[in-house]
Amino acid sequence: MMQFGLIGIGAGAAAALLFASVTSGSWLAVALFYLAPLPIMIAGLGWSHWSALVAAVTAALALALAFSGIFFFAFLAGAGLPAWWLCYLTMLARPTGAGPATAAGTAAGPAALEWYPPGRLVVWAAVLAALVVVIGIANFGLDAESFRTGLRTALLQMLKVETGAPPDQPLSLPGVTNARRLVDFLVEIIPPAAAVIATVTNLFNLWLAARVVRFSGRLSRPWPDLSAMTFPPMVSAALAVAVALNFLGGLVGIVAGVVSSTLFIAYGVLGFAVLHDITRGIGSRSFIIGSVYAAVLVFGWPVLLLCLLGLADTAIGLRARVARKRGPPTVT
Repeated sequence: MMQFGLIGIGAGAAAALLFASVTSGSWLAVALFYLAPLPIMIAGLGWSHWSALVAAVTAALALALAFSGIFFFAFLAGAGLPAWWLCYLTMLARPTGAGPATAAGTAAGPAALEWYPPGRLVVWAAVLAALVVVIGIANFGLDAESFRTGLRTALLQMLKVETGAPPDQPLSLPGVTNARRLVDFLVEIIPPAAAVIATVTNLFNLWLAARVVRFSGRLSRPWPDLSAMTFPPMVSAALAVAVALNFLGGLVGIVAGVVSSTLFIAYGVLGFAVLHDITRGIGSRSFIIGSVYAAVLVFGWPVLLLCLLGLADTAIGLRARVARKRGPPTVT
């Protein structure tokens, strides 16, 4: 237990430094800021979820002492607790066939354990991202108008500071004819965009932490077949409800937009898994997969096609259909 505590304190110190690096204002600092949950996840996957919890609280306390008390709650809600919870679920296992779940219990060996499904981890990453953004929305106001006014004011102040414009003068941006219209557009797009970024950040940090811990030999969970991941049926129903509520407008519409954005990205991840599975046995498989990844990284919008691919697999069992057409592997 002492070792878990010391590992947690060290990981928490590293997470606090990464989180605080954003105050420097450089682009590299922004990247480091998004990696703040990584040390917590490494501690949780490599040692224990208790180490991850100690790391989250340590980082929050360090940030509160260095800056202000609000950073304690901001870090815990935005990075620390989501990282801990994802670690806890990742290492959750139970004996195959029956028995209560246990966190990283390995007495019977990895092969005799049923581990928490990777598809559900993706869904949890999306849910946690949506919760973080919804909490941030509540800080600006509990109705749509208050939220938009508060976010608009914050954006105007930030842009005036960045451009050096006087606080009492209208905002003017180089190359932009109507700065206020741009700010209004940002007010509408920031909540779902922030939710998407938070989802991707959660998943990337979890994947990277698992890779690091696996390389060190401390990952007790076998690496799953990610191309076989599936989502619970209720996820597609939740997405349909969120999309429908998005048309209501008001604060409900804003929150529904956040939730639907995170779930769409989750289905985009499922689409990648489907793509990896259905292209097996194709000679140009590497080129196809590489091209899709490159298109998503460069353009972004092709991820929508992967979302549709993930939804199609959930609706009609696309991978199973392709597997039946492909037939059993040839024995030579």
